Amino acid sequence: MATTSTTPKSATAVQTKIHHKLTFAKVLLLIAGGLILLSLVTALVSSGEKDAFHTITSSDQIAAALSMAVPIGLAGLGGLWAERAGVVNIGLEGMMILGTFFGAWAGYQTNPWVGVLAGVLGGAVGGLVHAIATVTFGVDHIVSGVAVNILALGATTYLAKAWFGPLTEEGGSPKQSPQVDDLPTITVPGLSDWLQGIEDKHKFFVSDVAGIFGGLVTNVSVLTLLAIALVVGTFFVLWKTSFGLRLRSCGENPTAAESLGVNVYLYKYAAVVTSGALAGLGGVFLALVRSHIYNEGQTGGRGYIGLAAMLFGNWRPGGLAMGAGLFGYSDALQLRNGGPTVHALLLIAGIALLLFAAWKVYRKALVAAAINAVAGAVLLVWYLLTDTVPSELVSATPYIVTLLVMALAAQRLRMPKANGRPYRKGQGK
Repeated sequence: MATTSTTPKSATAVQTKIHHKLTFAKVLLLIAGGLILLSLVTALVSSGEKDAFHTITSSDQIAAALSMAVPIGLAGLGGLWAERAGVVNIGLEGMMILGTFFGAWAGYQTNPWVGVLAGVLGGAVGGLVHAIATVTFGVDHIVSGVAVNILALGATTYLAKAWFGPLTEEGGSPKQSPQVDDLPTITVPGLSDWLQGIEDKHKFFVSDVAGIFGGLVTNVSVLTLLAIALVVGTFFVLWKTSFGLRLRSCGENPTAAESLGVNVYLYKYAAVVTSGALAGLGGVFLALVRSHIYNEGQTGGRGYIGLAAMLFGNWRPGGLAMGAGLFGYSDALQLRNGGPTVHALLLIAGIALLLFAAWKVYRKALVAAAINAVAGAVLLVWYLLTDTVPSELVSATPYIVTLLVMALAAQRLRMPKANGRPYRKGQGK
């Protein structure tokens, strides 16, 4: 009788956990609901404000968001590889810097594809340095990562003066490289123009959807397609192969993994070097796709934002991709009529928070409902009392979004159990 009384409770707990899991279908429903809300608000605002609301889902905005999301996603993907093996990689920013410099240098000397390879190798070297310090010598992971960032910045600053400084006639300077040739882009013929035509008609909901898809099929860099393939490939390698299982076991319980014959050091090295290579590829994207030159300071903290995207995604590739998309979108706002567009988003975010507060009331989570209601009311008042958002705040939007998302996501995070913990060879014997 005791067994029959406890089993239903366990089954109920499992069913509840599964019921509340954020599935792909639920994500699509949330996106559709957000677009419907946007379309309704756009239909209600005055004609003078409609342009700002149309910009939110325009194909240009989505294309810019996608290009901004790629380097963040690649940096986050690098962090995922390292931390799934138990190594915290704060050095992603430095590895991205190495990717920007060596990608632009080799791309200028030869061709952009050689630049891609050189940037990836540059980031991998940064990952190797981090692996030697943390895995072999047991240096604190945070200290090693900060050291990699400082060394990368110092080395590239010195080399830029030595290699690019004399190239003034070609457009170089001590702080930037000469122009590098473009990498190929892909546009789906016919479909792109058809979606653009629907977007220009500003039809309710339909034009918003057309704008989103239009931005995803027009002038897409081949490196963007490569980044998407790497996200999908990471999922299959780490979760569907024996190699991935062994690597993840090093981040969960390296002692047990070693006792089963896993070479923990080898897998940690492979993960951290791969981490650096992915971050280096993110740096290459910034140098060869976004600007076509190396420019000092062009990473702009995207390595750290990539880590935030990884945390937002709970150390999973799918969640990481959504986090990178969110941060990339907020980063792109400053490029597309930033002040009015961010101001329009205040109204959308305020209404969404009030609706979320009503949902929390229905779920009887009164404290969370009150917090969301107050936040939504503040945003609505801000929107009604102002006409735009200061440019200083617009430029800080990606970082503000990062802090807000991390504050909201912190309650559900579950990192690998041995992440950042010291491990010495032989503990499992």
